[in-house]
Amino acid sequence: MANADFKLDQVRNIGIIAHIDAGKTTVSERILFYAGKKHKIGEVHEGSAEMDWMEQERERGITITAAATTVFWPYPTWLGGSGLTWINLIDTPGHVDFTVEVERSLRVLDGGVVVFDGVAGVEPQSETVWHQAEKYKVPRMCFINKLDRTGADFYKDLASIHERLSKLAIPIQLPIGQEDNFLGVIDLIEQKAVMYKDDLGKEIDITDIPADLKEIAATYRAKLVEAIVEQDEALMTAYLEGTEPDVAALKKNLRKGVLSNEIIPVLCGSALKNKGVQQLLDAVASYLPSPLDKPATPAHDYNDEEKTVSLLPDPTAPLAALAFKVATDPFVGRLIFIRVYSGKLTSGSYIFNSTSGSKERISRIVRLHANKREEIDEVQAGDIAAVIGLKDTVTADTLCDPDHPIILEKIVFPQPVISVAIEPKTKVDQEKMGMALQKLGEEDPTFRVESNEATGQTIISGMGELHLEILVDRMKREFNVEANVGAPQVAFKETIRGTADAEGKYIKQTGGRGQYGHCYLTVEPLTAEDKGEDTKLNFLFVDKVKGGRIPKEYIAPIEKGIKETLDRGIVAGYPLLNIKATVTDGSYHEVDSSELAFKMAGSMAFKEACRHADPVILEPIMAVSVITPENFMGDVIGDLNSKRGQILEMTDRGQAKVINAIVPLAEMFGYATSLRSMTQGRASYSMEFKQYSEVPRHVQLELIEKRSK
Repeated sequence: MANADFKLDQVRNIGIIAHIDAGKTTVSERILFYAGKKHKIGEVHEGSAEMDWMEQERERGITITAAATTVFWPYPTWLGGSGLTWINLIDTPGHVDFTVEVERSLRVLDGGVVVFDGVAGVEPQSETVWHQAEKYKVPRMCFINKLDRTGADFYKDLASIHERLSKLAIPIQLPIGQEDNFLGVIDLIEQKAVMYKDDLGKEIDITDIPADLKEIAATYRAKLVEAIVEQDEALMTAYLEGTEPDVAALKKNLRKGVLSNEIIPVLCGSALKNKGVQQLLDAVASYLPSPLDKPATPAHDYNDEEKTVSLLPDPTAPLAALAFKVATDPFVGRLIFIRVYSGKLTSGSYIFNSTSGSKERISRIVRLHANKREEIDEVQAGDIAAVIGLKDTVTADTLCDPDHPIILEKIVFPQPVISVAIEPKTKVDQEKMGMALQKLGEEDPTFRVESNEATGQTIISGMGELHLEILVDRMKREFNVEANVGAPQVAFKETIRGTADAEGKYIKQTGGRGQYGHCYLTVEPLTAEDKGEDTKLNFLFVDKVKGGRIPKEYIAPIEKGIKETLDRGIVAGYPLLNIKATVTDGSYHEVDSSELAFKMAGSMAFKEACRHADPVILEPIMAVSVITPENFMGDVIGDLNSKRGQILEMTDRGQAKVINAIVPLAEMFGYATSLRSMTQGRASYSMEFKQYSEVPRHVQLELIEKRSK
């Protein structure tokens, strides 16, 4: 079926996002089953889930890479259309080490389904993905899953969403029974009960709400109606005068509230027991946005960065698309996942990559279903597909019409927090390792590779132990490279606490023309005010030179000299961050001054100023959440305290205790093993990056000593 057969208002680009083990992939598998994409349900625990197609995903029962597919579902008749809804679905990973997959997926999606575990409620990574969705203003709905599990509690989960994420989350369904007695759901809009009669969820009875649930259903329906009528003044007035809106008006204004991010509908079910997924698909088609419902996408004119352009999802407009993911396919080579924002992309056509400045040819376009492909001739505005044949395109590049060049806003990725040294086992492996690391680096923007010139080692950096473990495993399986891996190293950083001035003077007199560069710099910590909206900004350069004391053409080389110095810190050689450098004065020589001389002067002044600005070492601090039986709680807390951890709170989850703490990453290596032995294998934990903080004095001295060796 071609995308051209569909009107844009029938398209939904959605992602399934959640904390690890909330059941995202199981929800995705059920969606594929009910939408007729597959005839047998795949299970994560059996290693047969279609969306988890990598060997490592099947072995570990986790999602590592975001998998894309397309499914079709009846278009809601109340929206005034007919036929099918075209749903591009992306199942994203829940593990914090693969947060890049969530970040780049949310950048190109129009809506999201956030899945919660019916027992656990809001977990640490649930908050992270929620805030990522908020950053990109993605309208979303919640699906409280696993209501068949022992200890499941819909209302407790809802309270945790209200407390930790948003008060705008309003149920449009309530469960009928919980745990072993979970039988169906109440539709609060239609005021009907949906009862499941078989294990596959295909035999459904729609009946009246059970008598014992009528009161609670009336209470929650009143809250829902109040939230909906606030979307329309006339409806609100009529409601206050005692006129209840009809079902069509409720649905129309609920959709309006979802699109404006003022209502977040909450649904419930059990994907594993095949309950609630069809209703979730109905809600996706009914309330989540089509590309036409989203505001115009902002872009910059390629030739004039100050000039902004608004892109509308119009297939007849000039092409504008974003490459949001690179995958290496053993059969076709590089696959570039793209989202088309305007115009259309045709196979065999030439496009302009405005980020790299190169012209490229699209050899083929494919529609994806996990790791299977279907070839298509074109992809239009509002759609997601993958292209083959692009050689110079990487994640976050803009692809556009050569005659109408524009640049879309880039995706900013987090910095790696952990490194390991890696060396090939044989000479043959050495030749293949470079190629393998380059390909893995193209796929994953949070994976960095660098050579340590002092030791001759190759250092790979990533988001966590699991992240690097998977990458080394992929290197072995996909590229046949055997390698020895060193012990993990924490990605320490440096910064300054004070303000200092320094002079940088580079004078070199050789026979003939000499070199002369001279500048004065002030360095100070970067403040929140300096960063503004760009919270990930780590360095700011300011030019305050008056009266042409340094000619304009030498200011940029000073900045370049400083930026090159940022990678080698003052205290122990770790990269510097959160610094503002202001060039205030200087002098030049008519004949001897050059860009190189001012670059050297900038570097010298920066190093000198930082030395006098109270430099310190920073370490990554992780937010750790441990779930343990109560009788092991004392041991777990004592152990976290011994790791320089700080306990933030302790809460109950059924019979278990949840301990939330912040702990330095340096202390967390091998924690999975020690936690298992401490709790007879009954405790589990999750961990994600929280912030960089100053290391204690004794740790700083140890690090300096270690680096000096």
